[in-house]
Amino acid sequence: MSDPTKNQIRAFIVDNFLFGETERAPGDELSLIENDLVDSTGILELVAFLEERFGIPIADADIVPTNLDSIARIAAFVARKHAAVG
Repeated sequence: MSDPTKNQIRAFIVDNFLFGETERAPGDELSLIENDLVDSTGILELVAFLEERFGIPIADADIVPTNLDSIARIAAFVARKHAAVG
C-alpha cells in the first residue's frame, strides 16, 4: 500500500490516541493492540475513520487483529477493500 495511505492512518492514530505526540508515532509493523495504543473503543473509532476517509465498507467480520493491528495491516486491508469494491 502507498506511503500516503500509511501516513494518513498514522496521523489519525497520533492525533486521536497519542494526543498529537508525534515522537511516539508507531512504526508500520508495531502491534497497536499489544502495545496498548488502541483499545476496543479505539478500534471502533479507527473503523469509522477508515470507512469515512477511504470510502470502504467494513463488516463486523472484518474487525479482527489480522486487519487492524498495525499500520501495515490496516493499509493492506484498505487496499484489499478498494480492490474488492472497484
